Amino acid sequence: MKKLGQHFLKNKSALQLITGSLDLVPDDAVIEIGPGHGELTEFLAATPVKKIVAIEKDVKLCGSLIKKFHGDDRLAVLSGDALAMLPILIQESRFMNRGYKIVGNIPYYITGHLFRIFGELKCKPERCSFTIQKEVAERVCAEPPRMNRLAASVQFWATVKIIKTLPASDFSPPPKVSSAIIVLKTTGPRDIDTQSYYAAVRALFSQPRKTLSNNLIKATGDEGSVVIKKLSAIGIVPNHRPQDLMIDDILTIARAFF
Repeated sequence: MKKLGQHFLKNKSALQLITGSLDLVPDDAVIEIGPGHGELTEFLAATPVKKIVAIEKDVKLCGSLIKKFHGDDRLAVLSGDALAMLPILIQESRFMNRGYKIVGNIPYYITGHLFRIFGELKCKPERCSFTIQKEVAERVCAEPPRMNRLAASVQFWATVKIIKTLPASDFSPPPKVSSAIIVLKTTGPRDIDTQSYYAAVRALFSQPRKTLSNNLIKATGDEGSVVIKKLSAIGIVPNHRPQDLMIDDILTIARAFF
């Protein structure tokens, strides 16, 4: 399991909290990433959801899950890499058209990549509940004056909240870091082109310690006086730094420059 970065959550109260945080109803479809031995899957299967799709990379664990949940026609166990399978699964599965939710105890090394995939999905999950590294969860939930590129990217399409922190002892084997349960609720579409927004995020956070005007000068190729004038005209202080920005500020900059 070590090679896959898997640390199985064994705290039943935490598993119950994760299940409850999804706000599941009978028509829901749920995708579970990395079910492992099925600790969380058991709690999901105890709800009246319409469909559960569990994606597990470890072939042996897949076999165990199929045996464990044999007879539950709502549950499908898929073997493979969730990062590669999610976009295809969501695009091709008819039941996803009615809305879906995603849950999982996410290996630390795939968290950033996973959030990027969600950001690019046309049909995003209604709600997600993930157990991830506490430090990463705090970065995702950051607000000014601690805004960062990851937070700006995720908060563009979802509201985010840490609902509980978890010690290493809640896992088997225990990881070397603390973890947190984070809930993401997808917001409505923004009145801006997605590519423009993410272009602004890349530009603004390319050098976080530099001022907004300096980063935009480099990204746009405009003269400094032009950039400063445009920022001032839209109510943004040119010598502020990226960590000072709110999502609405980034949206305003994206509309003006990209």
